[in-house]
Amino acid sequence: MTEILHKTIPYDVLRPRPLPGIQPMEMADWLHRDEAFAGQMARRDALIAERPAEVLALDEGARPAALELLGMVLEAAYPGAGDELRRPDGVRVAIDRSNPMHTLGRLVQEDFCILQKQGNEHVLTGAVLCFPASWMLSEKFRRPLIGIHEPVASYDAGIAARVQRLFDGVQVGRPLWRFNALWYADAELHQPRSIHDRRRVPVPDDAGYLRTERQSILRLPETQAVVFTIHTYVVARTDAPKPGV
Repeated sequence: MTEILHKTIPYDVLRPRPLPGIQPMEMADWLHRDEAFAGQMARRDALIAERPAEVLALDEGARPAALELLGMVLEAAYPGAGDELRRPDGVRVAIDRSNPMHTLGRLVQEDFCILQKQGNEHVLTGAVLCFPASWMLSEKFRRPLIGIHEPVASYDAGIAARVQRLFDGVQVGRPLWRFNALWYADAELHQPRSIHDRRRVPVPDDAGYLRTERQSILRLPETQAVVFTIHTYVVARTDAPKPGV
């Protein structure tokens, strides 16, 4: 399990911001590759091979956006790649453009959710979600933002309206980012959980691991779809930052 763990987190999780907690980000800082790359990618490969229905979803109407996203990730993380590439961990990955979410999930540590405007709301129309933090892709696929966040108590109508304005207003080349921080009893990255079976949230004294997601929002220039990107960090309790340190 240690190969998926981090020793440090590249931002200060002890300074939470009120929801939605958004701040600007440079495009060059969109994707991160860190010391847990090999371990996390091995876990992603296994999930995609063994449980594709749980971690992959794509509405046919979102295929152009998925292909555009795949092209952006390849350009950012593997410039010049052809029909096959070798990851930094030595694993060869075929670039299968007929199955873009599958391919995306095997390239980088980030999970990706594609959201497209339908009526007055953005709807989840595609995703590779290997490392959910207590939610299930099957319950959120093809649902709007407010449905995706059900039953988050702090995500009320006011926050929902602010988040929808953020998704409407995010500009090409000017992404945004935020983070969260959650205590977990174990380090498993794949933590799906139904809205009908809520987890008992451990207090820090009971939890062995601090899990934090670096989440970014960007707009694709051609299809204008919005991409929600999630990079998951997990540190053991002994390595978690402490107030005043």
